[in-house]
Amino acid sequence: MSRQLHAQTYVWLQVFSCAARHLSFTRCAEELHITPGAVSQQIRQLEERLGFRLFHRRARGVELSAEGQRLAITVNEAYGSIDAELRRLDAGMISGILRVRSIPSFLSKWLTPRLPRLQQRYPDIQLRLVAEDSSVPLHEGDFDLAIDLNDGSYPGLLSTALLDEQIFPVCAPSLLRGRPPLHGPVDLVHFPLLHDITAWRGSYEYAEWEFYLNAIGFEGADVRRGHTFNRNHLTIEAAIAGMGVAIARRTLLNDELERGTLIVPFGLSVPNHKRYVLLYAPGALSHPGVRAVHDWLVEEAGIFRSLHPLNDGQL
Repeated sequence: MSRQLHAQTYVWLQVFSCAARHLSFTRCAEELHITPGAVSQQIRQLEERLGFRLFHRRARGVELSAEGQRLAITVNEAYGSIDAELRRLDAGMISGILRVRSIPSFLSKWLTPRLPRLQQRYPDIQLRLVAEDSSVPLHEGDFDLAIDLNDGSYPGLLSTALLDEQIFPVCAPSLLRGRPPLHGPVDLVHFPLLHDITAWRGSYEYAEWEFYLNAIGFEGADVRRGHTFNRNHLTIEAAIAGMGVAIARRTLLNDELERGTLIVPFGLSVPNHKRYVLLYAPGALSHPGVRAVHDWLVEEAGIFRSLHPLNDGQL
């Protein structure tokens, strides 16, 4: 087969793969930015080259023939292998040290469990991870990428939104044994409260519980009691130990809820109007390693959102 015919066959297979995926010459044409007539012509030429029909033309569209189904599987597998190899080649060109700063709770509960996937994709990137609260100022030059929980501005820095957040009360099942029921916020008076004093930048000791109760319309409650911690994950560990009722962040707590080490005593969740953002200096994304990790984080956040959609109210 001549080189020209090889090139033409490649084009035919590209068009065929697109048409097979959509089962529509029109939608395929839109994706490839050509006319439906051009799609039909390319498919017809491929069918003539192969000597059998790939599609059955119907009044309402097209259907793959038996031969077309077999070819579609083969082509998709081949393109998948090509894409994977291109990813490996691309990853091999990305290396170096990357400094990532994150608020401790996000780093511990969300980011660290996912880092093996980043290492697998970019094995030559060396991470320098630093856990710092939002109260510690961000200075350009101290990091390549930073993750913060806030809705404010960051002068001199650019940002990419990662994940919105919701909050709700949690406790260990053991906390409810031998105590009055905990069916709603009015029952909290019978239970110790656990407080994260660094809930967000500029927050005070009892801010998170006050914000939550006000958001669900339960105003005037005295929350200035219980135990305080200077890290979110410490309040959660205290809740698991049965010390009291804590405010949890949806993004950081899926494993504990699935395992049953924590439960939601009453199922009201509210958006806390904060979001996790990815911060970087202007021009930072021109560095291949920074761009690669930035895009990987955005990809992982998208996967998480699809698996754990946020819903106001009942959990």
